[in-house]
Amino acid sequence: MNEVLTLNKANCKDCYKCIRTCPVKAISFAENQAQIIAAECIQCGQCYVVCPHDAKEIRNDVHKIKEAIQANKKVYASVAPSFIADFEVGGIADMTEGLLKLGFSVVEETAVGAEAVSKEYDRIMEKGEQSVIISSCCPAINNLIQKYHPTVLPYLAPVLSPMQAHCKLIKEKDPSAVTVFIGPCIAKKGEADESNYVDIAITYDELRTWMAEEKVVLERKNIEENGQKTRLYPTISGLARTIHPTNGYRTMAIDGVDDCRSVFRELESGNSRLKKVFIEMSACEGSCINGPTIADHVQTRVAGHLALEEFAGEEEYGVDMPGDIGATYKTKGIRRILPGGEAIQAVLNRMGKTTPDKEFNCGSCGYPTCRDKAIAVCQGKAEIEMCLPFLKEKAESFSDTIISSTPNAIMVLNEDLVVQQINQAALKLFKLTSPDDIVRAPIVRLIDPSDYLNAVLSGRGTVNKRRYIAEYKIFVEETIIYNKQYKVLISIMRDVTAQEKARAVDQDLRKQTVEITDNVINKHMRVVQEIASLLGETTAETKIALTKLKEAIDHE
Repeated sequence: MNEVLTLNKANCKDCYKCIRTCPVKAISFAENQAQIIAAECIQCGQCYVVCPHDAKEIRNDVHKIKEAIQANKKVYASVAPSFIADFEVGGIADMTEGLLKLGFSVVEETAVGAEAVSKEYDRIMEKGEQSVIISSCCPAINNLIQKYHPTVLPYLAPVLSPMQAHCKLIKEKDPSAVTVFIGPCIAKKGEADESNYVDIAITYDELRTWMAEEKVVLERKNIEENGQKTRLYPTISGLARTIHPTNGYRTMAIDGVDDCRSVFRELESGNSRLKKVFIEMSACEGSCINGPTIADHVQTRVAGHLALEEFAGEEEYGVDMPGDIGATYKTKGIRRILPGGEAIQAVLNRMGKTTPDKEFNCGSCGYPTCRDKAIAVCQGKAEIEMCLPFLKEKAESFSDTIISSTPNAIMVLNEDLVVQQINQAALKLFKLTSPDDIVRAPIVRLIDPSDYLNAVLSGRGTVNKRRYIAEYKIFVEETIIYNKQYKVLISIMRDVTAQEKARAVDQDLRKQTVEITDNVINKHMRVVQEIASLLGETTAETKIALTKLKEAIDHE
C-alpha cells in the first residue's frame, strides 16, 4: 500500500510548522527534512494544510479511475455532500453533468449511505447496550482511537462510515461496479485502501486538477429544492440532526483532534458523568466543510455551512438498508518506546537545558515542551539543532567569541550613526574603559563620521581605507560594511600606526640614501672630469711628438 501523504523534499524548508501542527507528532526530522511516519500518522491532513512551502503531497489516484474507464468498466462516483461548499454549482445535478463528461457512468451522493448509517445509530441507541457511543464517520478519528487511545475502542460505534455504506449499497446493486469516493478528506484514501467496498478515493483537489486537464467546467444551472437531511453530515452537529435518540441518550458534537482527545482522556479516567451520550466527532475543526482539500477552507467555513443548510432539507432518500453495515475496529498497535530519565536529561543537557529554569517550552521546535523534544531526539525523530533558543545562544556565543578574540577593532552602528556594539579591541584602540562609554552614543564622539554617512547615502562601504585619527594619533585601515536590509554599519579597523611609523622611518632612510648617493655621484663625476682633462692634455702632447718623429723619419 502506498503512503497517502508524502514529502516533496525539494520544497521542505525545515520550518517545523508541520511538527507544531501535527496532533500526534507523527513526523520525524533529519537532515533538514520533515518526513511523515506513516505507521503513526492518523491522516488528518493538518500538515498538508499548514505547510507554507507545498512540501506535503497527497497520493494521486486519478490514474486508477482513468484506467477503469478505459477498460469500459462501470465507474460509480460517490460524491460527499460537502461539494456544495467547495464548487460553484447549484446541486448534485450540476456535479453529475461534469463528472459524466470525465467518463463516470453513474453519480450518486454519499449522503445516501449516511442515511443508512443514521438508521444504524438509531438501532444501537434503541438497544441501549452501549452507554457511550462515538460516531465512526471520520476515519482520522477512527485512526486516532485505534493507534493512540485503544482503551476507547469499546465506545466507537461498530458501524461503517457513510462512504463505505454507500459503496456497499452500490456493489450490492451492481457487483461489477468500480466505486469511487470524491470528497475533501485525505484519510478517506487510507480508509479506502482497507475497504472491501470502496475501490478508489480522491480528493476535491485531484478532481479540480483532472477537470482542468480535460477542460471540464462546472456550471451553476440547477438549483435544487427540498433536499435530504443527511446532506448535513459535513457540518458540526449535522449528524446529530439526522438521528433520533432514544433510551435517554443525549447528543453532542466535538470537532478538532485536540478537543476529541480531551474527551478520550475523560473516558479513560472513568468520568461517571459520561453516560447515555452519543458523541459526534470530527478531526477537522468545523467538520468536513473545513476538510484539508476544501479550497480556501478557512475563508469559506461560514459560507460553506450556510450552503449546506440551503442544500439540505428534511426529506429522506428512503434507502433500503444494506445487508449489514456493521464494522469491527481493532487496535493498530502503535508502540512508542519512551527513553529513561537519564537519557532524556542527557539530551536536555546537550541543548543547554541543564536546569528546569532553562526549559523555556517555547514550542518553536514543534514540540510543546523541551522534555517532549528531548524524548523525540532519543527516539530518533528530532535533532538537537531544532531548538531555536539553543541555536541562537550557540550562534551568539560563537559570534561573541570571534568578535572578542579578533585583534581588529569592530563597531556596529545603526543608520543614525549611533554605536550599538563595540569589542574589546576597539575599546583599547580608542582608550575607553567599558562599552558603556560609547554604546548608544553617536560615533562622532570618537571619530569623523563622514565615511559612515557616505556609506549610508551611497549604499556602498569602503575596503581597507587608510586614515589618520588625529585625536588618538593613530593610523588605521578601515573596512566599512553597510547592510541595507538590517540597517546597520559594521566598522572593522586594523591599527597600522606601527607600520606607518616604520614606513616614515623607511622614507627618511631612503631620502638620506638618495642624498648620499647624489653626493657620491657628484664627487665621482668631478674626479672623472679632472682625470679626463689631464688625459686629454697628455694625449695631445704625445700626438705632436710622434707626428714630428714620423715626419723626421720620412724626411730621411
